[in-house]
Amino acid sequence: MPKKIKNQPEISEKSFFNFLKERKELLEGVVLCGGEPTLNKDLPDFVKKIKKLEYLVKLDTNGSNPKMLKELIEKKLIDYVAMDIKGPKERYGEFNGVKADIKKIQKSIDILKTEKVDYEFRSTIVPLLHKREDIIEMAKWISGAKRYYLQNFRPEKTIDPSFERIRPFPQELLAEVHEVIAPFFEVCQVR
Repeated sequence: MPKKIKNQPEISEKSFFNFLKERKELLEGVVLCGGEPTLNKDLPDFVKKIKKLEYLVKLDTNGSNPKMLKELIEKKLIDYVAMDIKGPKERYGEFNGVKADIKKIQKSIDILKTEKVDYEFRSTIVPLLHKREDIIEMAKWISGAKRYYLQNFRPEKTIDPSFERIRPFPQELLAEVHEVIAPFFEVCQVR
């Protein structure tokens, strides 16, 4: 685990829920993000406590745990899901940094496309990793989805300091790719 993550202070569950209770008039929702939140087996119980306080819940996921994703959706514990698509299906592990179970990723994609919960797919486009063709292949893979967002890599606050020297893709390139893939989706935008 990178040192920056290890050095983050741990917040008790009691403090977290006190924070939410105190801000009920100011906040509308909670985002569960990573690491990968679906790896925590206690996630459904934790989310139930958030929902009891009448907050909306958004889940950010890499799609590696379709069983947990399905459970959260079926129990109506989440209101919105943002799933990262890291790279083209055939070479997913190259972009993920670890060996990915592509069958689980596909299952999560299929679960979301049933539209039992509002969702989006998104890809952070990194010049060192992605080529124009990769972006098009990712879009084809999830074609027919409701929303797909391309997020240009920003070289700030990276876990790996070497990534802070990478220059983002020119907006013109992302705009050109966007024009090619936009017809595959109801909504497709560059963020």
